[in-house]
Amino acid sequence: MAPRNVTIVVLWMAGALVSFSAIAVAVRELSGALSVFEMLAFRNAAGLLGILVAALLVPRMRASLSARRLGRHAQRNVVHFAGQYAWTVGVTLLPLAVVFAVEFTAPALTALLAVLLLGERLTRTRALAIGLGFLGVLVIVRPGAGEVGWPALLVLFAAFAFALTAIATKSLTRTETTASIMLWMNAMQLPLNLAGAGEGYLARLAEAPVLPLAALAICGFSAHWCLTNAYRNGDAIMVVPLDFLRIPLIAVVGLVLYAEPLDPFVFVGAGIIVAGILVNLRAETARAPRPRGA
Repeated sequence: MAPRNVTIVVLWMAGALVSFSAIAVAVRELSGALSVFEMLAFRNAAGLLGILVAALLVPRMRASLSARRLGRHAQRNVVHFAGQYAWTVGVTLLPLAVVFAVEFTAPALTALLAVLLLGERLTRTRALAIGLGFLGVLVIVRPGAGEVGWPALLVLFAAFAFALTAIATKSLTRTETTASIMLWMNAMQLPLNLAGAGEGYLARLAEAPVLPLAALAICGFSAHWCLTNAYRNGDAIMVVPLDFLRIPLIAVVGLVLYAEPLDPFVFVGAGIIVAGILVNLRAETARAPRPRGA
């Protein structure tokens, strides 16, 4: 990879790391003022407004917002809605580092689902990544330790939902643009979250702290935008190790802002999960056909 590309990838990943951490902190800060449904409804509304404003300012973007497969969009967004809800609840109940570490099982779960749903081949390295992913979760959760319990299982469910979402997204990208996927994600999930919001939602929203609301709106969009552009400019074998920095970063944030202790089991378990991901990525890169003349 050219040095310029390395710099671009690092910059995009820095934006993603800061954005994901800011979302978690915003959720924590808003949890006393708004319910999970209300926070997610605000995030959807902000995302939808942002895309529509961009379409007004950039005429050529409008044609890219149409959906050719609304049914597949709906399937994806129901699952993603459930995952987002579970992840957000987890952020309000668990140390932030635990949430991010358990969420890292999503790539291993995606590999498993690709075998089951897309008929992809289960190689030894894919099986190893899946096995190490679950081993890492066992180290973090430590059944019987009584420290994280069912909330960690809720985040594990969120990771499973995100893996299903990734499979659906892979299918949608064959016919839909990124802008279309994001538009319909927010448009379909907004009414679901509004249905779960309680009476007086707008009044509570008006009284909620402004900075966390702004962080939730802006970083909810920028996190995925930055991560997508990092993958666009660099190989996954480079992006994933940088993404792993989310765990120590959020651990420090949790320590500084909420006095959450640094649990060594979280880092050991996360290391096992990421080791499986990296081994599989390296093998997938080696198996990938090289362009002619390369």
